[in-house]
Amino acid sequence: MPDYKTEQNKPHSDCISSDLQHNLAKIQQLFTETPDMITRHLTIKQSGRQAVLIYIDGLNDKAAINDDVLRPLQQELGEDSQEIAVTVGHVGHLSSWEQAELAFFQGNSLLFIDGEEQAYALDTKGWPQRNIEDPQLESSLKGAHQGFLESGDLNIALIRRYIPHRGLKIKRIMVGERGRTIVSIMYIEDIANEKYMAELERRIRQIKVDAIINTGELCEFIEDNPFSLFPQLITTERPDTTASQLLQGRCAVVVDRSPNVLIAPVTFMSFFQNIDDYSSRWTIATFLRLLRMFAFITAAFLPAIYISVVSYHFEIIPLKLLLTLGESRGQVPFPPFVEAILMETTLELLREAGIRLPAPVGQTVGIVGGIVIGQAVVQAGLISNVMVIVVAFTAISSFILPNYDMVAAVRLIRFILMILASMFGFVGLVIGFMTMFGHIIALKSLGTSYGSPIAPVRLADLKDTLIRVPLWLMDKRPLSTAPKQSKRQRQSRVQGDEE
Repeated sequence: MPDYKTEQNKPHSDCISSDLQHNLAKIQQLFTETPDMITRHLTIKQSGRQAVLIYIDGLNDKAAINDDVLRPLQQELGEDSQEIAVTVGHVGHLSSWEQAELAFFQGNSLLFIDGEEQAYALDTKGWPQRNIEDPQLESSLKGAHQGFLESGDLNIALIRRYIPHRGLKIKRIMVGERGRTIVSIMYIEDIANEKYMAELERRIRQIKVDAIINTGELCEFIEDNPFSLFPQLITTERPDTTASQLLQGRCAVVVDRSPNVLIAPVTFMSFFQNIDDYSSRWTIATFLRLLRMFAFITAAFLPAIYISVVSYHFEIIPLKLLLTLGESRGQVPFPPFVEAILMETTLELLREAGIRLPAPVGQTVGIVGGIVIGQAVVQAGLISNVMVIVVAFTAISSFILPNYDMVAAVRLIRFILMILASMFGFVGLVIGFMTMFGHIIALKSLGTSYGSPIAPVRLADLKDTLIRVPLWLMDKRPLSTAPKQSKRQRQSRVQGDEE
């Protein structure tokens, strides 16, 4: 339950009255045309005073209201007491109508008692909620099969299970004038750098919008360069990934009603890491990271390289392959650039159709559409066989990348490089590569260098980038997070008969 006392700094119209009839009239005035509001009049047997309980049907747990609120209040409990006899987990004390309105629409039930200049916010939230499931975009072979839900409190609880330590701190901020979204910043007090924490909090507090619906919207408001194609914060749906990032000195942003959590600050290489890397042998993890980097280069550059070679530099192709390529392209009326644009656009259409349609239909459309269209366009002489192979290899490479936001960036970069390659050949490719490399080096994530540990060079951080050394050798946290405690572990590996 949020700390409603923090809202006392905001101006509000009036305070809650001690007269129950006045409060009832105020309720009718504030919550007009709210047919799902339930109003229960009752007499508290403990004190004999009149009271009113209001809540929203559908947002509250009716069993909790009956068993933990109404039944204790209406039972004889002996001598009068200053405490109300409810048995819910948390009871908030509200003194203003602004606080009451906020708590009411967040799913709490409100109890007004005659003679008291306050209302009680009773934690009886109970809206429909799905079960914990395997993450959809970040599947893991050896990691936990638990993903975040659409409840900020439950997501924080899932993270706490991995870090049951008092050093794990939470700062809560209310964002949105109408949506009133609860945004929680999580960090480990004696590890996370206070400068980054303060900067993250400052950026979130400066947001002035109607509502924040999900983490994607929040991300656009707080990232360093909103015009860049590259993501500057990691969006994850895994509690174990979030806990791992917190232990490295980063901050996590939990947005209520969103099944994703933001991680900051991050580097470019962070988007090629996966939670399974730390469950596999270090040699396998290193191989997979190198494979992902190769897939990134292939997904971004392969169609552009094909266009450059066929259009400008065909002399570098071996003669036999050049004859095969010429035979394949002999019937195609379009230049390589148009050919590539047609196939890449078709691929993007199939990808979007597969995502938007129901899962069984989407998979069928993706498979059947790809095979039928691929074969049909070749037989019709619109696209060459080699172009189909290039596009298919590019698509497979993009699927290997573990982060969806980075995949989306690569999709757009690919089109830009294709245009440059069609205009200038290899010269255009070099210009595109140098521009992209310089842009990555210049980028910041929460004020830290996005290109670290390559630029600026931080040799210590290279242990967990393209190459993942054994865990017992990673004794320090990443320098890119500037942690307050750089030492991550002591000598942990016991050899032979050592104890």
